[in-house]
Amino acid sequence: MENEAKTTVTVETTVQQPVEKVWERWTTPEHITQWNFAADTWQCPNATNDLQPGGRFVWRMEAKDGSMGFDYSGTYEQVIPYKKIVGQLDDDRQVTITFDGQDGQTQVTETFEVEDQNSVDLQRAGWQAILDNFKKHAESVK
Repeated sequence: MENEAKTTVTVETTVQQPVEKVWERWTTPEHITQWNFAADTWQCPNATNDLQPGGRFVWRMEAKDGSMGFDYSGTYEQVIPYKKIVGQLDDDRQVTITFDGQDGQTQVTETFEVEDQNSVDLQRAGWQAILDNFKKHAESVK
């Protein structure tokens, strides 16, 4: 049986906040629910986050009109505070997020394995929109 390499996509942003604040806003449920959606017509009504290797995360994403929704969920494989998070989604895709803090700002880079139901371009745009929403939220909280 041939082992086929999975396609990955990387999205990134620079947040004008120190890495400690960016980490907190990425990992705490009360912040996750404020940014984890790609468009204003969507929401993240709840999030649970057991941030440790073997810990589970479940972040609910749904349309505000109730027409559709899904859980972004999986298990953490690696957690290096203020540096890196690696998780395995429940559909067996891997996601890696790195945090590179320098001079009061933080580069957030997210690399994910694509799924086969949507085009790579659509997935890249959606994940980038969520990351852009995160940046907006993280910079707005003082």
